[in-house]
Formats: sequence, C-alpha cells, structure tokens
Amino acid sequence: MSSVDGSARRRWWALALIAAAQFMVIMDTSIIGVALPRIQADLGFSQENLSWVFNAYVVAFGGLLLLGGKLSDLLGARRMFATGWLVLLAGSVIAGAASEIWVELLGRAVQGAGAALIAPSALTLLMMLFGSEPAQLGKALAVYGAAAPAGGTAGVFLGGVITEYLSWPWVFYINVPIAVIALIAIPALMPAGAAQRGSTDLFGAITVTAGLAVAVYAVVRAPEAGWASAETIVGLAVAVVLLGSFLLIQAKRKAPLVRLGIFRTPQLGAANIAQLLLGGAWIPMWFFLNLYLQQVLGLGAFASGSALLPMTTAIMVLMVVVAPRLTARFGAKPMVVTGLVVLAAGLGWLALVRPDGNYWVDVLARVALAATGMALAFIPRWVPPSSSARPEEAASRPASSTPATRSGPHSVWPR
Repeated sequence: MSSVDGSARRRWWALALIAAAQFMVIMDTSIIGVALPRIQADLGFSQENLSWVFNAYVVAFGGLLLLGGKLSDLLGARRMFATGWLVLLAGSVIAGAASEIWVELLGRAVQGAGAALIAPSALTLLMMLFGSEPAQLGKALAVYGAAAPAGGTAGVFLGGVITEYLSWPWVFYINVPIAVIALIAIPALMPAGAAQRGSTDLFGAITVTAGLAVAVYAVVRAPEAGWASAETIVGLAVAVVLLGSFLLIQAKRKAPLVRLGIFRTPQLGAANIAQLLLGGAWIPMWFFLNLYLQQVLGLGAFASGSALLPMTTAIMVLMVVVAPRLTARFGAKPMVVTGLVVLAAGLGWLALVRPDGNYWVDVLARVALAATGMALAFIPRWVPPSSSARPEEAASRPASSTPATRSGPHSVWPR
C-alpha cells in the first residue's frame, strides 16, 4: 500500500474518532434521562433539584464552550482534544462513583467541561484534515453531523438497557473505555496543528458560566420559592449582573472570547436565537418525558428507553436524510421557521397529556411531531452562522491556513 493510501486511510480513521467525540458529547445528555428516577432514589434528590443532573452538564458545557474554542486555537486542537477526553473520563468516574448529591453534580459539571474542550477542537481537527478538499469536506461533515442524532438515539436505548440490567452508575462508566481508546489513538491519528499567541480570558469564561448557573438555579427554584420571592428576584439580578459583566469584559478586551460585533450580523443573530429556542424547548421536554413515562405511566427503565427509541430514530433519519435535501431546495430560513413551528405544535400537544394516559395515545404521536420539528430546524440553523462569521471566528480554520498542512496531505501528522 502506498504512503498516499495509508495517509488517506488514516485520515478517515481520524474522522471516525472525531465523529465518536460528537457522538459522546450528545450521548452524555441523553443517556441519563432514563436513569433519573434511580439516581433520584439512590442519592436523595428532591423532585425540584433532580433537573440539576442535566443542568450541571449543560451549564458547564455551554458556559465553557467559548473558552474551549479559544484554548484550542492558542494551545493546539490536538492537545485540547486529548485534554477534553481526559477531563470527560475523570468526570464520568466521579459521577458514577457518587454517593452524595454534590459529588454527582460535580462529576456532571466536570463531564460538561470536558465536552466543552472536545467539541470545538474536534471541529477544528476535521477542518485541518479535510478543509482543503471541498468534496471530501462535504462527506466528512455529513459523517460528523450524523454522529449527533446517532448519539442521542444510542443514549436513550443504552440508558434503558444499562439502568435495567446493570445499574445507573454504568451510564457514566461507559465513557471510560471509550475515552481510554481515544487517548491512545489521538497521537497517531490527529494532526499536530499550530498553536497561536494570545490570552485566554479566564475571567470572562468564569463570569459567563457563573451567570448561566445562577440564572438556571433561580428559574429552577422559582416554582417552589415563588416567582416574586426575594430569592428568585435576587438570583435573577445576580445573573444579569454576571452576564452583563461578561459583555463588558468582551467589549474591552483586545482578544475576547467572542467579538460582540458578530451579533450585529442579522443571519447570525437569528441562528443563535433559533439555537436558544431549540435547546430551551428540547432539553426540558426530554427531562419531563422520561419522568412521565416512568413515574406516571409506570414503565421500567428498559421499557422507557425502548419507548423513546422511535422518536430518536426518526430524528436521526430526518436530520441526516430529509433535512439536508429540503434545505437545499427551500433554503435554511424557511426550514428553521417551519421546524420551530412544528416543534412548538408538538410541545403544545404534549402539554395536554393526561395523568391517567397511555403511551400509544398520549405520547407517541405527540413526540413524533416534536421530533419532526427538531429535525427540520437543527441542521439548517448552522447555515447562516457558517456563512456569516469571519474565518478566524469559526470553530475551525481551513487546512490551507495552518502551517502544518501547507506541504501536502502527509505533513499534517507528526513523523
């Protein structure tokens, strides 16, 4: 086999690892859903605080994602990709071994921090490997995009199987062997890339993460404490101050985590609003639907995971096969708007489920409608930001812009 063939094969193996990273980041949000009642019973979560098993991961992931992208540029994508897997492994061990609530939430937050390092560096590595060849890049992005719905689908089903036949800690321990394999493979498969000079803006990352955490805490506590209570009002005020401080920091820094002027681009602003709506609608629906199936309808962990499998499978098929074709024909904006409207209709219908309902009448069709809306809007909402942002502000750079790749396809890997 020639060296060219070997490099090409190694590049596609590298893509498989990058797709596995995307798969794991999404799976870690879905795999715990079915296990939530068991986690609640064993660790003593209240019904109000149980959502923090989701929130700790999502807040850390979202709050540190900008910092993860910055570190990927400054220290090198391969280094941050490996670091992210190591952090994810540590968080998974902590979450799985937890015997107290605070330890469980710490583990989930560490998992989210690892995901925040993995996600931007994975996309950067993908562009380093395929960015100079548009035809191959399209195939690579299709594989990368398919990994997200596949992770959601696998997480739901695996969560049910693991919780029913092993125990809930294994929904976290499953990450450990995958992370070990990734850490072993990264030096041989991933391009080294080039680091840059600059500052990391740790204070900005701390303020935005803290602001998100305080805002989520205030909203979660509001139904119990009261929306007009001092606790809720003070919590939301502190969140506003922290997030406002983040904006001021970004406005004054020469090398901010995010250039504020980017939000003046109409397409990019609309895409971010769409992403906010999708996440704000989908994650709470996922959380409450798992509890409804198990605590109201009385399904076991395996049955609950199986009941959600048609929904996640439909999302994967629609997202990978149908949505790209419809987007090519009708454009991104009509697809995002249509998807959000269909998702809203599905959520509104789900809000009418009965306490004495059943899966076939009260869940299946309603969830299928919501899933269709999510699938239609998810992929097209990436088109405006990818076409509006500056190259240096994207999560990745074309391979031709990095010194490590200018001399041909073989030089992206260390000798």
